[in-house]
Parts: sequence; C-alpha cells; structure tokens
Amino acid sequence: MKAEPRERLRELPAVDQLVRAVEHRAELHGIPRARLTACAREVLDAERRRALAGTPAELDAAVLAARVVEALARGVFSLGPVINATGVVLHTALGRAVLSPLALERLAHVGQGYANLEIDLAEKKRGSRYSHVEGLLRRLTGAEDALVVNNNAAAVLLALESLARGREVIVSRGELIEIGGEFRIPDIMLRGGAVLREVGTTNRTHLADYADAIGPDTALLLKVHPSNYRVVGFAADVPTRDLVELGRERNVPVMEDLGSGSLVDLRAVGLPWEPTVQEVVASGVDLVSFSGDKLLGGPQAGLLVGRRPLVARLKKNPLNRALRIDKLTIAALEATLYAYEAGTAWETVPTLRMLTEPLASIRQRADSLLALLSPTQAERLGAAIQEDQSQVGGGALPTVELPTAALALGTATLPASILDDRLRRAAPPVMGRIKDDRLLLDCRTIFPDQLRELARVLTQL
Repeated sequence: MKAEPRERLRELPAVDQLVRAVEHRAELHGIPRARLTACAREVLDAERRRALAGTPAELDAAVLAARVVEALARGVFSLGPVINATGVVLHTALGRAVLSPLALERLAHVGQGYANLEIDLAEKKRGSRYSHVEGLLRRLTGAEDALVVNNNAAAVLLALESLARGREVIVSRGELIEIGGEFRIPDIMLRGGAVLREVGTTNRTHLADYADAIGPDTALLLKVHPSNYRVVGFAADVPTRDLVELGRERNVPVMEDLGSGSLVDLRAVGLPWEPTVQEVVASGVDLVSFSGDKLLGGPQAGLLVGRRPLVARLKKNPLNRALRIDKLTIAALEATLYAYEAGTAWETVPTLRMLTEPLASIRQRADSLLALLSPTQAERLGAAIQEDQSQVGGGALPTVELPTAALALGTATLPASILDDRLRRAAPPVMGRIKDDRLLLDCRTIFPDQLRELARVLTQL
C-alpha cells in the first residue's frame, strides 16, 4: 500500500472524540457508554478498511459522528423488526414464518413466568415436555407417536443416528438434496454414522433399484421430498406406497423427509399439490420428518411423527437432549397446531394467509401505500404501481409464482440501488428487491399496519 493513504489514516478522529460528540444526543439516551464506544470503534474500523482497499476514507468527525448516531438510533438490540417488501413469504434471512396472534399471545403468557414444562401437575411428578404437542400431532397426522426437536435437519440427524448408525441407508440419487446453509443429505448421514447407499440415477429411480440394493446391513429406506427443486422431463421416482410395501416385505423401515411439510391440501386454494403429512402417514411410512417454520407456519422446529417403537428409540437417544426445544418453541408450536385442529389455520396462520391472498387485495394495499405519498414525493421517487410475481421461499414450492402488486421506485437521480441501500439502513429497515433497474416494494409481504410507517420512511428519503 502507498505511504500517503496510510498516513492519512492518522487524521481519523479518535474513538473518544466520536463518543464525546454523540453521548449527549437525546435520541441516544439510555444507551450504555460501552455500546457507544463499541459503535464508534466499528465506524472507524470500517473507514480504515475502506482506505486499505483503496477507497478514500471519510475523515470528517461530524460525518463519522452522524454515522454512529444512525447506527445506534436503530436501538440497543441487534435483532429487530424489518419490513419485508421482498415478496418472499418464507424469507429465511428474515426469519421465515411469521407467527400467528395466538402464538404470540402464548409466547408472552408462558414466557413471563414459570410454566408446567416438565411436570405432571395432577401426579406431582416429572413429566415430558413433548406431552404438550404430542396429542395434537397424533390427532392431526394420524401417527402413533410424535417428537419435536429444534429444526428439521436435527430431526433427520437424530433419526439416522438412532436407527442406522453403522448401517446402510438406501436413498435415490435424485433425492440427495442440498438446501440453504449447505445442508446436504449425504453430510447429515455421515454425521449420523449411517452408510449411504445410492440407487438409481439423478432423474430416474425405480422400485427394483431399491429392492436390488437391500442387504443384511440395510437399516432404513429413506425418501427425501425435493422441496426446493423439481426434476422435469424424462424423470421417474418411486411412489411412497410402493416403497412402503417393499419395506414391509423385506422388514426394513421406511422414513420420509418432507422438508416443508404441510397439514393442509394446498390444491384447495389453487396451489400445486404437495404431499400432506397425513397422506404420508396414511401410506404406511414408519417415520416422517418436516419443518415447523415453513408451510406449517409456526416456529422453527423439526417435527417427527410415526410408529411408536421407532419414535421411542429417538426419544431415548442422548442426542435428543442436545436437540430438544424450549418452552417458548413449545408454546408457539402448540398454538399453531391448535389453529389446524380448530379449523382456523387458513384465516389465522400468516403464512397460509399470505400464500393465498388474491391479487386484488394486494393491489389495493399497494394503491394505499402510493396514496400516502404526496404527488411531489411520488414524482421524486419515481413511484408507480407494478404487477409482478412473488415467491414462496424457504425451499418450499419452488416452481410457484404468486401474482402480486408492488410499489416500484427509482429515477435517474435516485436509482434503485441507492434507494435500496438507504431503505436497508432506515429505521425500521426495509428490504425490497431490484428488478429491471427498479426497486420493487412487494405488498404481498407488507402488512396493512406497516403502510404508514413505510410511507414515513419513504418520505424521509
């Protein structure tokens, strides 16, 4: 690096100088001095990195102090609300499923004090934390028993470690999936101590492939639902019922990982068919795993339902303790499952409601957002209503495009990239998507009670 830029870094203000410049600001009242100091240091470190990368550093103390205030004005806590204007209903980076009002109510009710998490109050003896959701899951799915861990990857890991450690698990090559975060079925099998036995080809696997591969070391036949992709064209896989029949003949249990499992028939609202958990259980599969925070619309969790002897082996595995859920997850999951049992899920579970909201309703919300801007503001932002397509997200229904309406922004003087950057740094942050040099604020995932706040943020731009 040249000497001149490194010398100029000495002109950066000191950390204490920035702290003294902001510590008496009214909007930062109550923020600990240690937090002010840490934020000032982060701002200065960012400028040093810019300079070392060849970009001139900002040396003005007032400008840097303003950046400290901007960063701290978002609040004391790092995790906070974001307005999701991406149109992705199950946005993994934004927390996936939005919880229902009842689930939020139960979270507060259970979290504010002690709860009967693991105690049988009638008998005054130690109980099971799973008892609060086991009955619901049995009634909803028709399974003999149920278990819940902290996510679906953990559910698959626990099942493989409990049922197939040191033995073979037969899987179709077309189902050796990878989902977000580099979760790969072969890697999970390796961690679970199972031996992978691939059969078939990427696009076609037949029942005979499974039958020929079964041997004395076979512990499990595993079927994995390709939640986040589809193989089309010259393709074939083995129906679940056929695989179950083969497993019965050879005395080998069958497990199906549904990924984003659903408890309702999505065809009823015009979406493509996805196997429901009930259908898979009814087909005779011995063990089924699925996520709680995808199409189910609840908290992050990995749900396992199936035959009692197999589930019992999972419950007794010491690994289960490392993967178990806490009282807050149980509270939110119980409330979500209750909505399905009560027949109110379509109306009260936000994920289902957003997936099925008609275009006319979304368009009306987009019109309302535009109307909250003055004509001058709308012109400066280049604001206009644009119809487009939303995504389900979360590795669910990958081929589905949901018709939507968005507020499109961007001009020659305020390009989409600049608007996107400013909105992400706003309070609250707003996440949109850029398409064809326009920033789209997709109203499918913008809630009605967020419109005024979003309009305020846009006005401040």
